[in-house]
Amino acid sequence: MILSLLFGVGSVVMFARMQSVHYVLMGWPDSYALPWDALLSLAFFVQHSGMVRRPIRARLAASVPVRYQGALYSIASGIVLTLVVVLWQPAETRVWVLQGVSRWIARAGSMLAVTAFVSSALTLRWSFDPLGVGPIRAHLRGRVDRPGDFVVRGPYLWVRHPLYACIVVLFWTRPEVTADGLLMSLMWTIWIWVGAILEERDLVAEFGEAYRAYQRQVPMLIPRRGRVKLAAAQVDEPHPAATSLSSRKGVPA
Repeated sequence: MILSLLFGVGSVVMFARMQSVHYVLMGWPDSYALPWDALLSLAFFVQHSGMVRRPIRARLAASVPVRYQGALYSIASGIVLTLVVVLWQPAETRVWVLQGVSRWIARAGSMLAVTAFVSSALTLRWSFDPLGVGPIRAHLRGRVDRPGDFVVRGPYLWVRHPLYACIVVLFWTRPEVTADGLLMSLMWTIWIWVGAILEERDLVAEFGEAYRAYQRQVPMLIPRRGRVKLAAAQVDEPHPAATSLSSRKGVPA
């Protein structure tokens, strides 16, 4: 639990500050720095999306009890994300620097995304366990870890993955962007989109027609239909399966 907190929270804090703090500078030109940064991103994508897939989790269960898998996932992701931040090479080329009104609009967009992210996390209530410590705490207290509910309320009536949508907005509302920042925004946005699609395959497998109906009514990432009104039976309906993977970790699968 301590390691999960240390690597999980610490790596996210470092990632949030990586545009202003650089740890290992190689002094490479952009022609070397950008491919290197792309490889670092791909390494994180493979680890982060690979470990959460159902076949990998099933194999892991043979040697690691299920109650520890969430924390192990958080630790592994934190270590790899830390390596991404520490080894990331900044580029010299500036793509854009917003000034005046456009800069304030970008900042307002970022603040709105942060507010929406927090609101979405609070909507999930106790189901939001990005560090994977809930099952461990339940075990230490001699309790059975209750599976989460199929959350369909609040921001989840606008888009199916509000946490992912907020992260994408944060990538694209930075007022100053260099070539490596643009590379990150592009690669990580594509990864979030692909990860959401892969995650939904698992969700359909877990929830069946209930989730398919939700897919038909609520957009995945862009709230183009406004707040959707679902049937009463679909709102806050408890399910025996675990809550959406995104609700557990808040980052793409």
